[in-house]
Amino acid sequence: MAVFLFRFLVLIAVFILAYCAIKYFINPKRKLELAHNKKLFYLLDEKSNVRKNFLLTYRGVLFEGEKYLGTTENAFEVVTIQVWAKNNNNLQGLNKEDFHFIEKEISIIYPNAKVIWKSPIKELLSR
Repeated sequence: MAVFLFRFLVLIAVFILAYCAIKYFINPKRKLELAHNKKLFYLLDEKSNVRKNFLLTYRGVLFEGEKYLGTTENAFEVVTIQVWAKNNNNLQGLNKEDFHFIEKEISIIYPNAKVIWKSPIKELLSR
């Protein structure tokens, strides 16, 4: 009986470890950190949750975006998005085309939204 119980507990432990490993590898925050370290583009967003800000990384810079709900012709949708860099010191080397690329990627997900950049990016794009 003790051997059966021990085997059962080992089997449960294996299933728990496999479950934890799967959850770790499909975790979106881990994917964001991996893309950030590799200096790739990745957007982490819960589109169904308007109150939750999204995070995106591009060329090693982490950005955060705040969504604002408003009305369009037919429905309530995200109409304004404010985006800023989490650390302005990392912006070195980015140019206007990079920010236009980010705007284009955001507009694919939120086609009715106007992207508003916070300072200092706003000053660069207004020139």
